[in-house]
Amino acid sequence: MCGIVGVLGRGPVAGPIVDALKRLEYRGYDSAGVATLENGRLERRRAEGKLKNLEAKLAAEPLAGAIGIGHTRWATHGKPTVANAHPHASPRLAVVHNGIIENFKALREELAAKGYHFATETDSEIAAFAVEDELARGKTPEQAVHAALGRLRGAFALVYLFAGEDDLLIGARQGAPLAIGYGDGEMFLGSDALALAPFTDRISYLEEGDWAVVTREGADIRDRDGKRVKRRIQRSPPGSLLAEKGNYRHFMAKEIHEQPEVVGHTLAHYVDMAAMRLKPFAWPVDPTKLARVTIVACGTAYMAGLTAKYWIERFARLPVEIDVASEYRYREAPVDDGGLTIVVSQSGETADTLASLRYVKERGSKTVGVVNVPDSSVARLTDVLAPTLAGPEIGVASTKAFTCQLAALAALAIGLGKARGTIDEAAEATLVGELIATPGLLAEALKLEPAAEKLAQAVARARDVLYLGRGTSYPLALEGALKLKELSYIHAEGYAAGELKHGPIALIDEAMPVIVIAPRDAVFEKVVSNMQEVAARGGRIVLIGEKRAAEEAAVTIEHFLAMPDMSANFAPIVYAAPIQMLAYHTAVIMGKDADQPRNLAKSVTVE
Repeated sequence: MCGIVGVLGRGPVAGPIVDALKRLEYRGYDSAGVATLENGRLERRRAEGKLKNLEAKLAAEPLAGAIGIGHTRWATHGKPTVANAHPHASPRLAVVHNGIIENFKALREELAAKGYHFATETDSEIAAFAVEDELARGKTPEQAVHAALGRLRGAFALVYLFAGEDDLLIGARQGAPLAIGYGDGEMFLGSDALALAPFTDRISYLEEGDWAVVTREGADIRDRDGKRVKRRIQRSPPGSLLAEKGNYRHFMAKEIHEQPEVVGHTLAHYVDMAAMRLKPFAWPVDPTKLARVTIVACGTAYMAGLTAKYWIERFARLPVEIDVASEYRYREAPVDDGGLTIVVSQSGETADTLASLRYVKERGSKTVGVVNVPDSSVARLTDVLAPTLAGPEIGVASTKAFTCQLAALAALAIGLGKARGTIDEAAEATLVGELIATPGLLAEALKLEPAAEKLAQAVARARDVLYLGRGTSYPLALEGALKLKELSYIHAEGYAAGELKHGPIALIDEAMPVIVIAPRDAVFEKVVSNMQEVAARGGRIVLIGEKRAAEEAAVTIEHFLAMPDMSANFAPIVYAAPIQMLAYHTAVIMGKDADQPRNLAKSVTVE
């Protein structure tokens, strides 16, 4: 997660850009930079570390240009050095980038074969040279950016500055946010309204796939096909900018749509994306000497831990015990002296989780805390912190915190396997590649929102809903049922699909929606058999699966959410999006408060 600012001003813009970047420094502080046009020529100033270093650089070497772009970086590809700092440049343009370009290696090889030379280790530089290559074919900047966007895969936001074009910035959004600010003879681009607050309170938000040609007279916004579209200009109320909903009705909706960005941000903490390897992790105990791993959590964090059980047992060949913290602390569970306990919590202040953490530490277990708040109690008490970089989550029902927990736990599972020698370097590279693909796949899955909203109209009329899944989709079935219960107050249950005949099948009738989560994994055919059992009893089947899944099920499907094709290993990270959107829209249709469900609190700090 990085911070982006672009300014088309009436005077020197470097200072205002740096001031705006200060408001975005929470998004990244590994390095920072500014590019402007000086008499039509691209000039850059970049510095490693915090923004004060960039300010010192600009004081020594000022920039006077009236158009510019700026960036504060959280490193993903390449170390946090001056060379890897944004803006990146090719001969005719500069770019700032937030997100991950998944196919940068293939593009880099393609462009290198054409004679282009690269100066960084980053994926972001490819976003510049892809446009440079299109310019070399005689295209205008607008045509070149549109063509290049079709070559990039992943989740990203981009802003381009062109040599010789002192009244033109081009921004694009795919899976990462980008806002346009409207001024008086000035225009602005930024990662969010917080960045633009010093300049204007008139904001519009690009939607998924949008790109915008911005001049001092305004913004010409196009969709991914290049067709002109209108996006509402709204006023940001004073004092609201630290908790800005943007153009979303609820914080929960905004946080669902932030997931491609924040999952990418979290992965960047654990993965060297250029090398397709995990970064070193300071395990508090030798993984090769472990007899088992214990995971303790509550609520949605428990569902993340249950998913991690499958991953750790599969990749590291270690038995995993997982328990709800409120049960674990009272059942006098035996604890391995020198063993490993992973505690998972969004807030890091959950009372039962904290009590369980103290219980295992008193008995000699080493601990890892998977936590979203770095100065929380769990973060301070655990031996090693494994952060989830979701940013502030305002909605009570966890969304982006959950997928970031999954991303962190997936990386830890691969890391345990590598440390124990149960996966080799080739397997590590394959798994890391699949993990890196999840932010882009999440962005694709979010396009199912209209279908999820339509499905929600049917679910809102139900009294009971059953969620089914097998393998890593079983915890997701539990999470889907939990989300629907806490938001809409409809009774819902999640079951392992293989348990259908052991009781839940008695509930099935023509009034009950049965939501089946079925990625194409090793147990897909088993899930198909379970769907046939539901169909034989008149059940209303809702299928969430890849495009071919409905045909292969060979039963009547009432609703189908067609997911993008993907490797099954980390499908829960991507499949979380439709179950969240379904619960959200069901609640909204029923007139419930999606951000603050009744009787619930964001952090349960009492027993």
